[in-house]
This record gives sequence, structure tokens and C-alpha cells, in this order.
Amino acid sequence: MDGLSKETFAELLPLLDRLASFGADAAGGVTRLLYTPSWLEAQTFLAGRMRAAGLETRFDRAGNLYGRLEGSLPGAPAVLTGSHIDTVRCGGRYDGAYGIAAGLLALEGLKRAYGTPLRTLEVVSLCEEEGSRFPLAYWGSGNIAGVYRLEEDGGVADPAGVPLAKAMASAGFGRPEQPDCRRSDLGAYVELHIEQGVVLERTGRRIGLVETIVGQKRLALTVTGASGHAGTTPMGMRADALAGVAEMIAALEASALAAGEPLVATVGRLKTKPNTPNVIPGEARFTLDVRHDRSAELNRFCEETLARFAEIAARRGLALEVRSWLDTEPAPMHAGLTGLLENVCRGMNLPTRRMASGAGHDAQLFAPLCPSAMLFVPSRNGVSHSPEEYTAPEHLAEGAAALGACLYELAYREEWPL
Repeated sequence: MDGLSKETFAELLPLLDRLASFGADAAGGVTRLLYTPSWLEAQTFLAGRMRAAGLETRFDRAGNLYGRLEGSLPGAPAVLTGSHIDTVRCGGRYDGAYGIAAGLLALEGLKRAYGTPLRTLEVVSLCEEEGSRFPLAYWGSGNIAGVYRLEEDGGVADPAGVPLAKAMASAGFGRPEQPDCRRSDLGAYVELHIEQGVVLERTGRRIGLVETIVGQKRLALTVTGASGHAGTTPMGMRADALAGVAEMIAALEASALAAGEPLVATVGRLKTKPNTPNVIPGEARFTLDVRHDRSAELNRFCEETLARFAEIAARRGLALEVRSWLDTEPAPMHAGLTGLLENVCRGMNLPTRRMASGAGHDAQLFAPLCPSAMLFVPSRNGVSHSPEEYTAPEHLAEGAAALGACLYELAYREEWPL
């Protein structure tokens, strides 16, 4: 491969800016939640842009959008790239969208420069990954992998009480006549993403090659005590739910620091009832997010933490309820495909670093289906999930070029490289 021309990715920044307009919020970020009008507008725009690139488009039943460049080799597995179109609340313009935009432009450039591939190339705009609207994550890739089934959503609803099935139907999806989400024809999945951390920036490396995506456990916890007057209830006679949670959070931080890297543990959401200045909180709900790249360590930490929480609750006369809503195992990426990416980057004089991903990604859902790999580009100051999220244009272009070169190796070479 002589390489895609610089013009191939000239539209990358304008395309990212255009996508950021769908769900742009007053704080300068992007809020594009699953099945909302801004989400549907973004997917519809991308479908049109894919068709303009000469790709065949289709939506599946969950709302995942594909742009397909048909290959000439009968029965050959398809090569897939892409990422997710949804965002966190007031998120940045690169997380997820970058992998979709780069993949779309790479397919367009490969078609223009080399014509029909041997193996079918596809770019996917996955409908959801973040879990920002509903208490689930990887809804798009999870339906493709068979982790979720549309007819078995478990009665999930968003904070406003809108059921997932109703939201999906309102966006035009979930109908039986639409294509099934499941895929069994994939030969490889390659996901390009911003790092969302500081490692590449601080080490001066231009491309990160992910070897493992950490496992995650996300829990929703409810602590119940008794409300009472803030002025008339003696301190020793209280069953203060928030005070109990405060002790739990302090214990969590101490345990996580003692466990050391790479374990991380976070309480990201906390709500109290009745949430009134002069009333003792009778209920406190909070979330717990724990991550590690080894299953045994992840499970042990969570078990010990929940036992400690139960002891705190019992001592304070509080009730504790725990519900798990995400439990993913660490996901090793495919060694051969990662090696192919490394060779591609070496040929382009791009310094690489092998690393683990502390954030979850759709690639971990694809890993059991087909050889899967991820490449990262640097994030300034490691900031992500924020309007301050930023990656330099030259780094965005380098990552897109490396993706394009990898897709060429997978789809245009006579010999299957994996």
C-alpha cells in the first residue's frame, strides 16, 4: 500500500464539528443520549454521509447504523470498524464520534484509491455504549454480540420513567421487520478511539495499542435509615443514611488506595431523600464503579468492599440494598491483529506503546465474536467526558491514517493476515 493521500482525511475535523452540533448543549459540550431526537438526527446525518461516500447503508433493529463496501471474494468474512454515536451528559466531541468519522473517511478513501476490496469493509455507528440514559451499557454492540436481546430488556427505564422499549420505538426501531442485530460473519473488528488518559501524552507516543480492556463492575446501592428533624433528633439517636454512605465512601477510597494500581473505584452519583437542609436523610442512593484488568482481583475487592459496607450499615442501624447492573470481564485484544497494527504504525514511523485500557469500549463485546483490536491517539491532559476533551488535529489524522492502512491489509491483501 502506498498510503492514503492527505486529502482522504481532510474532512475529519469538519465532520467531527458537524456531529458535535447534534446535541450541542449550553455548557459547550455534547449531550446525545440513546434514542433522543439529537441522537436520531446524528444517525440520520451519518447515513446520508455514508451514502454520499458510495457505501450501502442499513440500520439494524436496535438502531446500529452500517455503511458497507461490498467485497469481491465470495464467503469471505467482513472487516468492521467504527465506534459509538451516543455521549455522556455534557461530553466531548471526540469520544466515539472520532472512530466513526475516521472509519467512514477511510472506507471512502480506500474505495477511491483501490476500488472494490476482496473482503467486505463496513463502518458502524453503534447506537449506544455509555449507559448515560438507561442503566445499561454497550446496548449497540451487546445486541450484535447476543449479550442483550431486544425482547428481554428487563423493564429498564430512564430517570424520567420512560421504558427502553418505548424510547426505542419512538426513534423508529425495535420492529420485527428490521434486520436482526446478531452478526456471525465478522472476520475482524478494529476500533479507533481517543485514549481518555495521559499515558500517550506523557510518554511522547503517538499511537496506543490496547492489549487488554479492564473488567468492570457497576453497582447501584440504596442505604435506608430514618428521616428526622435536624434540630430535635439527638446525634446518638439517628439513623442517618447519608452519614452511613459517607463512611462507606471513605472506607472505599482507603481500600482502593491500599490495593494499588491498576484497581480504581469510584462513587459517581449520590442522591438523598428528602434532600432538605433541616431534615436528616432517611435514604441515600449511590453508584459504585470498580475496574481491574484481572478478574480475581476485581471480584475479591468487590466482595470485601460490600462486606465492609454491610458491617457499616449494621452498626449504624441502616438497611443496605445492592443491585448489579454491569459486570464485564477483562477482555484481551487479539494478539495477531494488534501485531498487525504495530507493524502498520512502524511502517508509518509512528511511535507506539502497548497498554491496557482503563475505560470500557465496544471492542470488548466484539472480542468473543472475532479478532478485535483497538488503537488510541493522545488526549490533551487526559481529559475526556467533558467539553474540554481535545486531541490535536495531527494526532487525529495520524490515527485515522493508521486505521486506513490496517483496513487495507485486512481487506485488499490476497492472503488473510490473521
